[in-house]
Amino acid sequence: MAKYEKNTDVIATLTPEQFHVTQESGTERPWTGAYLDNKDVGIYVDIVSGEPLFASSDKYESGCGWPSFTKPIEASNMNELTDSTLGMVRTEVRSTHGDSHLGHVFPDGPADRGGLRYCINGASLRFIAKADMKAEGYGEYVDQVEDV
Repeated sequence: MAKYEKNTDVIATLTPEQFHVTQESGTERPWTGAYLDNKDVGIYVDIVSGEPLFASSDKYESGCGWPSFTKPIEASNMNELTDSTLGMVRTEVRSTHGDSHLGHVFPDGPADRGGLRYCINGASLRFIAKADMKAEGYGEYVDQVEDV
């Protein structure tokens, strides 16, 4: 089992937007994220710690302006916290080991896929293509991504 942790060397290389989103609980502007329209097969990991978060097979187009997923690839790599900023109560999702702010989870996802919508900032993610997963240490998750 890989050891994931907040990596200060990686944090030092983040763009201002990636830093704002992951370290200051910011939000990227809708429709601007790098992975919004990504249809490639693979997994999405925390840009700071590398912990696996979502499989491409659980990504869908929700129309919200941010990448949306129906479930995490590894539930233990995600923490849910109450967020009462902006005058509303929402459920924030953060990576467990990197403590990166990822986005929020809402109960308005596809009913036939569990009913959840993980609305995630692309700036908090790094995508690893299926062909590279074994070489990058994510071979145990290859069977969780489906070819399209």
